[in-house]
Amino acid sequence: MKRDELFSADEPISGKDMELKDPSYYINRELSWIQFNRHVLDEAKDPTHPLLERVKFLAIFSNNLDEFFMIRVSGLHRQLDEGVLKAPPDGFTPARLLDKIYEDLFPLLEEQSTIWHDEIIPALKENGIVIHTYETLDERQKRALREYFIKEIFPVLTPLAFDKSHPFPFISNLALNLAILVRERGREEDLFARIKIPNKLFPRLLKIPDADDGTKIPIGVELVFLEDVISANLDLLFPGLEVRASYPFRVTRDADIEIEEDEADDLMTAVEESVGRRWVGVPVRVEVSSWMDQVVCGMMGEKLVKYPHMFYRIAGPIGMADLMCMLDLDRPDLKDAPFVPSIPKILENEKGIFNTIKSRDIMLFHPYESFQPVINFLHQAAVDPDVLAIKMTLYRTGNRSPIVRALLDAREMGKAVSVVVELKARFDEENNIGWAKALEHAGVHVVFGIMGLKVHSKLCLVVRRERDGIVRYVHMSSGNYNASTARIYTDIGLFTANPEIASDVSNLFNSLTGYSRYMAYNHLLVSPKYIRRGIISLIDREIKRHQEYEDGHIILKLNALQDEEMIRALYKASIAGVKIDLQIRGICCLRPGLKGVSENISISTIVGRFLEHSRIYYFHNGGDEIVLMGSSDLMPRNLNRRVEVLYPVLDQNIKIEIISKILPIHMRDTMKARDLNSEGLYHPRFPQEGEEPLNAQDWFLRYRGIWNQGLPDDQEDLNIGRNGI
Repeated sequence: MKRDELFSADEPISGKDMELKDPSYYINRELSWIQFNRHVLDEAKDPTHPLLERVKFLAIFSNNLDEFFMIRVSGLHRQLDEGVLKAPPDGFTPARLLDKIYEDLFPLLEEQSTIWHDEIIPALKENGIVIHTYETLDERQKRALREYFIKEIFPVLTPLAFDKSHPFPFISNLALNLAILVRERGREEDLFARIKIPNKLFPRLLKIPDADDGTKIPIGVELVFLEDVISANLDLLFPGLEVRASYPFRVTRDADIEIEEDEADDLMTAVEESVGRRWVGVPVRVEVSSWMDQVVCGMMGEKLVKYPHMFYRIAGPIGMADLMCMLDLDRPDLKDAPFVPSIPKILENEKGIFNTIKSRDIMLFHPYESFQPVINFLHQAAVDPDVLAIKMTLYRTGNRSPIVRALLDAREMGKAVSVVVELKARFDEENNIGWAKALEHAGVHVVFGIMGLKVHSKLCLVVRRERDGIVRYVHMSSGNYNASTARIYTDIGLFTANPEIASDVSNLFNSLTGYSRYMAYNHLLVSPKYIRRGIISLIDREIKRHQEYEDGHIILKLNALQDEEMIRALYKASIAGVKIDLQIRGICCLRPGLKGVSENISISTIVGRFLEHSRIYYFHNGGDEIVLMGSSDLMPRNLNRRVEVLYPVLDQNIKIEIISKILPIHMRDTMKARDLNSEGLYHPRFPQEGEEPLNAQDWFLRYRGIWNQGLPDDQEDLNIGRNGI
C-alpha cells in the first residue's frame, strides 16, 4: 500500500464526536515514567536474575533518576518559576506535579536502600564479595587503606571552607561530596568544609589492599566505598582540628540545555558552548545522607534548596549509578550467561551482501541477531569499486564506532560520503561533535540536520553502479547505529533494494542536506506532519472496517505513548469496538479499561534483560494486514519536532514472521510482562492454569535467527508463535 492511499479528503473519524478531554482519561507523563522506573527496581528484586545483574538494575534505576531530574524535573521547575498555571491533559499543574513526584519517589528510594542493605550485600557476602563499612575492617586493613590514601587519594583532595571569609563553594552537577564539621581545640562552635569525592579518578568501590602492596587497587572481593576511606582519614586533611562529623551529599542541576539555533552563526559552536553550561545549571535536587545533622541540613537547604520537594534524605549510598562498576568484577557465575547473536545464513557471505539484498528484503532483530551484518554492509560499501556514494544519519554512535570507521574508510577510497549528524542528541552532544569533526576532517560532507528539528530517523543509503544501471541499497532501523547498544537494546532493522523505498530515502536525504521540501513519498511516513496524518488515517480505516465487519484489530509496540490526539484517536477506535493491544515499554498516558471509553484496550509492558526499543505498528485491515516499523514513538516530540521515519513491511515473508512470532510472543509474555489497569497501576502477569510460563526475551534468545533460517518442525516450543495474532 502506498502512502497516498492512507490519506482521505474526508474529515477523519477520530476528529468527530466526543472531545475526550476529561483529565481523568489521561495518565501524567512524569508519573507514568516513575512507574517504568519502578519496574527497573523490581528487576533488582528478582532473584531469578544473577546477583551482579541485580546490582546493575539498581544502578540503572539511579542513573534513570539522575536524567529524570536533570531534564524533566528541571523543566517543571522552570515552569513553576515562570508562573505557568496551565495544566496538561492529565490536569496536573507544575506545583502539584512536583509534590506528587516527591510523594511517589520517596518510597522507591527507601525500597532501593532496603534491597541494597538487606538483600544484595548479604547475598554478595555469601558469594565471597564483602562490602565493608569502615567499622568492620580490621586494623591491618585500616593501615593498608590509610597508606593508600596518603599515596594516591590525599594529593588530589581540596578541602573548601565556608565561613564569613570563604563563600559557599560551588557544587557541580552530580558530584559526590562530603560535608564536614570540624572544631578548633578548646572552641565550642563548629566550622564547615566541603570535599569533592574524586569518584571519576578512583573506583567508587576500592579493593582493600594487602598491607605490603597498596599501590594499585583494582576492584576485587573485599571492597569499601571511596567516601568511607576519605571520611576515616580526614584528620590528615585537617591537622590540629577535631573532625566532628562528615556526611555524603550530592546536588543535581538543570542540564536541559537550550540552543538558540536561529541566533547561532555556527551550530557546532553553539552546542559546544551550551554543553559547557550543563554542569552549572540551577539545583533541582539535593541528596543527603539520612544521618546528616539537622543544622548542616538547614545550612545546605538555605544555600541550595528553593522548594521542599528538592530535598531527599538517602539511607543507602548516594549516587548508586556508580554501582555499575561492580559489573567489572571477574565473576561470570554472577552475571547473565553470554550469548552469541546469530547471523542469518543468507548474510554469511559478506562480500556478496549487495546481491543478497537485491534478491530479497532481509530483517535483523537485535540483539538476538548480530549487528555485524550492518557493519559488514558499510565496510563492503567502503571498499567496493562499484559503490559511488554513501548517505547516513547518525544519532548515537558510541565510542570507537566501527560505523564511523567504515565511513572514514569509504572517504579514503574516494566515495562520496554524506552524513547527517544530530549534534543535539541529549547527553551525546560531545561525542557527536567529536565524530562530526573527524568526519569533516576526512572530507565527509557533514550536515547538522534541520533548524528547529532533531533528526532521529535511522537510515543508510548506498548508491552502486551495476550492469543494468544505478541501484540503491537501504538499511532502515528503529535503533541507533551503535554496535554496543545493539547488544542490549531490542531493535529491528531492514535491508532492502526496493526501488520505491530507495527513491523515498534518497529524496529524504535531499531534504536533510539541501533545500528540497519533497513530500510525495511513495511509502515512507515522515514526521513532522505525515506520521501523525498516516497513523490517524490507519486508525480511521480500522474503525470503518470494524463498523461493517467487526474484525478491527490494532497492535502497537512502542517505547512511549503520550500524544493527546493519538490517544483520543485510539479511544474512539475502542468506543467503536476495535480491539486494541498496546505494549508500551515506558511512558504511557492512555488509561485502559475505562467504561464506555477504553474497555477494548489492553496495555502491557516488558522490562527485562534487554531494553525493549523496537517500534511496530500493526493494523488488521480486513486481513490485508499493514505493518509499519521505524524510529518514531507517539509523543509530541516525535510527531512535531523530529525528523522520524516509519516504513511499511512490504515483504510478505517478513510480515508473516512479525505477525506470527515477534508480536504474539511479546504479547503473550507471562514472566516479565506487567498489565496496566484503569487506575494507572501495573500488575505482574502470571501464567493461566495449565499454561507454560513464557519469557519473550529468553524465547528469542533460544530461537534467535529462526525468521531468516526457516523453522524446525520438531520443536514444540516454537508452536507458541505459529497461530499468530
